[in-house]
Amino acid sequence: MEQPFDKLDAAGFLQIWQCFDADDNGYIEGKELDEFFRHMLKRLNSQEQVTEEKVQQMKKRFMSAYDVTADGKLQIQELANMILPEDESFLLVFRRETPLNNSVEFMKIWKKYDVDCSGYISAQELKAFLKDLFQHHQEEVSNDKLEEYTDTMMKIFDKNKDGRLDLSDMARILALEKNFLLQFNIDASSKEERKRDFNKIFNHYDVSKTGALEGPEVDGFVKDMMELIRPSITGPELADLRKVLLSHCDVNKDGKIQKNELALCLRVQP
Repeated sequence: MEQPFDKLDAAGFLQIWQCFDADDNGYIEGKELDEFFRHMLKRLNSQEQVTEEKVQQMKKRFMSAYDVTADGKLQIQELANMILPEDESFLLVFRRETPLNNSVEFMKIWKKYDVDCSGYISAQELKAFLKDLFQHHQEEVSNDKLEEYTDTMMKIFDKNKDGRLDLSDMARILALEKNFLLQFNIDASSKEERKRDFNKIFNHYDVSKTGALEGPEVDGFVKDMMELIRPSITGPELADLRKVLLSHCDVNKDGKIQKNELALCLRVQP
């Protein structure tokens, strides 16, 4: 593939993202996408006339290669893979071999870096996350570069500009896949279907395979369950909702939710 953005760094990447994600919804899509590829064409062939046909041809070619989720939109990770040069360490942040597909794993990461248990990720906590990420990839990053990457990511992902990241912001950084619970509609199912779906749900969140949800497993389930009602919840809200769920479902008060306890809460036969 051609590289129309020579020597692009983190700050330059941020500028491009903010320019084309005009509605600030976390994607480049629709008319934004056409404008982005029109801009690419102009950079690649400054002397040639840019026609709509050429824009659509380039769009089709690049989207088939980089639109990993095949949703017709560019996520920030996909754009980074497309335009950031190979020697820019910032790219590692956006290149995950396998996107997170379980909110339990997401909550484990969240709890590890939310050191002060505030329910948010501060700039310093994000910096610690990035430092560990680069070390995991055995990449040497200077402190100045780490500061630059942290500042850039805060500007990209801190949607309400309060200087900290909430659950939904961090989910975008970690490329968390869509809510697992969206595929189910237990209330509209038959008794057998309800039982089958309940077992699938419980097994998905019971990552430790102990037959009970505990710690991040409860948090992951609560996060996904509540986001069926609201697009996103904050860390403090999740903590409150966790207490409510445990108070209703944790019959034996051991701090865990046994399979039969969750079945009782959801009114299904395990």
